[in-house]
Amino acid sequence: MYPDLHMTTDLIRKPRLLLSLALTALLTLPLSLHADSAADQPAQSPHLQGELPLQELRNFTEIFERIRTSYVEEVDDKTLLEYAINGMLTSLDPHSAYLQADAFSDLQENTSGKFGGLGIEVGMEDGLILVVTPIDDTPAEKAGIRAGDLIVSLDGEAVMGMTLSDAVEKMRGAPGTDIELEIRRRNEKELLTFTLTRAEIKVASVRTEMLSGGIGYVRITQFQENTGTELSSAVEDWRDTGNLNGIILDLRNNPGGVLDAAVDVVDSFISQGRIVYTKGRVPSAEMSYSATNHTAAGKTPVVVLINGGSASASEIVAGALQDHQRAVIVGTQSFGKGSVQSVLPITEDSAIKLTTARYFTPNGRSIQAKGITPDIWVEQSEVTPSEQRFYKESDLPGHLSNPNGKAGNQQAATEAPTESKADSMLKKDFQLYEAHTLLRGVTILSPRPES
Repeated sequence: MYPDLHMTTDLIRKPRLLLSLALTALLTLPLSLHADSAADQPAQSPHLQGELPLQELRNFTEIFERIRTSYVEEVDDKTLLEYAINGMLTSLDPHSAYLQADAFSDLQENTSGKFGGLGIEVGMEDGLILVVTPIDDTPAEKAGIRAGDLIVSLDGEAVMGMTLSDAVEKMRGAPGTDIELEIRRRNEKELLTFTLTRAEIKVASVRTEMLSGGIGYVRITQFQENTGTELSSAVEDWRDTGNLNGIILDLRNNPGGVLDAAVDVVDSFISQGRIVYTKGRVPSAEMSYSATNHTAAGKTPVVVLINGGSASASEIVAGALQDHQRAVIVGTQSFGKGSVQSVLPITEDSAIKLTTARYFTPNGRSIQAKGITPDIWVEQSEVTPSEQRFYKESDLPGHLSNPNGKAGNQQAATEAPTESKADSMLKKDFQLYEAHTLLRGVTILSPRPES
């Protein structure tokens, strides 16, 4: 039944043949025999229910034995098989991975909002580490790391050839320790060098600020379990004051996070209809989420800010509000991460992270590899006040006085206004400034939005 394999030396004949027989016998069994529960298994196509390709299994066992006997350094069988699993998963797409004990623990820490390291959401691109986004108020963000940067080396060691998990492990470390990153940045001729000091990363999911004109500003840095509750509470507090004329929802450089939190955020702005749905190959990958009747924001006008660092759950929120015509999307094209990863435990301390479905907006648009296109395209730039000086009527000798009191510029000359935190935010952030200007225009035309 199992023909002998081609041999180049008698030295490896017996162990290789035994391994081949074992693997072939195991992998050609019907898949249902390996299941813990038949109900948990997806329906298989006729091709998958049949035998796996014998020639490829022969190739695998041949390569496995060549490495065992001929590689320059000895590698134990357990490590080789882990490498094989890693390679099989990472070759599928940039997000599927084998999570051994440390990586599995890291994933759980990331979704809790507290972990150690530099504060960078990363992926892979052409063998280099891609910075999807730096997280607010972390060593990476404070040092000037930007979304789209490519990490070339870590402490002088080239990342080319590293797996993503290896690179992440190297960037993690005890708080207070330093690491040097070499970065390739678009439009920069030379590599940039950054020395970052590791810290315990505590991500505050929701930050709020009341801007001028009754415009509420909500910054979501990452979607965590309580994000939706925190946002709803802030919006309801503003509405209780009776002075909420608009909301800016800032999702820039937000790498995503917990799907249920993204659904809760959208539910704070709409009262009916679908929010997001997924499509996969198996029934368990088919999901659909819809809004509930409770809507914290009522019909308050909303602007959503996005950019190239807005990914995954951020894109779900922006896409849903755009499809429902509930918000104006302002900024630049989002990242385009529209796939669903399921964490499937293998043992008590290991799992695989496997891409099992794609996200779709309520109108059926796929986010994957495309992202969300803003309604109003606004590039980020510096806000620089003009130095021009204009003479006014009040500067002219012998001008008529204002019967209502002193001229406005006379008061301004004697009293310099104190700049608030909100004013400072608007002066430093052009995209936020444009979003605020848009909502102020709506407020002027309709100062009391319907609730």
